[in-house]
Amino acid sequence: MDFRHDARPEQVGTRLTPEPVDPGARITDLEREKLQLQKTITSHAVVDQAIGVVIAVGGLHPRQGFDVLKNVSQHTNRKLRAVAGLVIDWVSGEPLPDDVRRSLDDALAKARAESG
Repeated sequence: MDFRHDARPEQVGTRLTPEPVDPGARITDLEREKLQLQKTITSHAVVDQAIGVVIAVGGLHPRQGFDVLKNVSQHTNRKLRAVAGLVIDWVSGEPLPDDVRRSLDDALAKARAESG
């Protein structure tokens, strides 16, 4: 190992020159990243809306709303965003699946009991 004049170690002969960027590959990567970000934003919006529903239905604080959704997700073996989507559909008139309904009722009762 050699030392440069600024005293930072650097291995001799290991400098990498940047590889040329393929514009087509870069565009594909950026499009993939854009789609992932859009999906993430949509997922967050659905979860936030479902938290609002849980808070209103249960008379809870925002943190409790998230905890209720998380609890339902864990007890029904469904992704959080899937549970949130079901809750949003429920307030639009769709029935909740039985396991989600039972878990939501239990989680709401527990959250209410903990808040006094």
